[in-house]
Amino acid sequence: MKEKIGSLIFAAALLALGLAFNSCGGKKSDTPSNGDEISGRISLSGAFALYPLAVKWAEDFQKLHPKVKIEVDGGGAGKGMTDVLTGQVELGMVSREVSSEEAEKGAVGFAVAKDAVVPTINEKNPHYTELVKRGITLKDAQAIWLNGSIKSWSQLVPSAKESIALFTRSDACGAAETWANWLGKHQEDLLGEGVHGDPGVATAVSKNPLAIGFNNIGYAYDNNTLKPLDGIRVIPLDVNGNGKIDADEDFYATKDQITKAIAEGKYPSPPARDLYLVAKGIPTNPVVVAFLKYVLTEGQKVNASVGYISIPQDKLDNSLQKLK
Repeated sequence: MKEKIGSLIFAAALLALGLAFNSCGGKKSDTPSNGDEISGRISLSGAFALYPLAVKWAEDFQKLHPKVKIEVDGGGAGKGMTDVLTGQVELGMVSREVSSEEAEKGAVGFAVAKDAVVPTINEKNPHYTELVKRGITLKDAQAIWLNGSIKSWSQLVPSAKESIALFTRSDACGAAETWANWLGKHQEDLLGEGVHGDPGVATAVSKNPLAIGFNNIGYAYDNNTLKPLDGIRVIPLDVNGNGKIDADEDFYATKDQITKAIAEGKYPSPPARDLYLVAKGIPTNPVVVAFLKYVLTEGQKVNASVGYISIPQDKLDNSLQKLK
């Protein structure tokens, strides 16, 4: 009997030892312990278009991972691309496609959201009512920003007499490049007084009743009221070119309406476009990888609440595959 009891005790001890081995060194648990919690500091810079959403992602991610610090700065898509390729930041915010030249230098883009560039005018434009009913066509926009053959509001509204105060962007940016792409050219081909940054153009247009410019929708609408920002209004695009804004082209009253139209493909692309987080090479920094995976999964759930459109699942899957 004593021998039997001793054998049972010995077997129990071996079992306990085996369980301890499996839990500690055999197979790792899928749930990280506190000691496995990621920590570190990363920085992002670039496109004004992506800035508000990137700030939200960073805030939410830091709540999940208190040992992580994320810094987000604007400056324009050109700055974001330069900063990431020169190692100044871990991720650049870029509101346009990555060029072949940038890809050759190591730029790897992850599509994370979608929005659009819209033409903006002053809310006190003396011909606002007529302009909203008429809208502007692609040919109008080309004549305004490219060849300068439209210089007066009278060329759009016969009863008008005033000259157009035309604005563009002075900084290398995705908004201007996207707007120019819609017109069939590049940012350097755009006419107008150059103003730095999305906020700069919005301010310039809001101060001049005869002004016209272009902005990302995040700088044309108020994120709280979802209505156009004080001082500016979005002039509709006459997509079919019939000289008037039809019912299915009239979706500019609120941010919700235009984001829905962009998601449904009713607003042309460009100037609708994907927004990217860009790394130099496939990231290996655990914090960068974890943040990108969050943005491409759980982070997509906040896109709509901040006024952006989520990326289709197939594109998200392709980006996630890059990180494996």
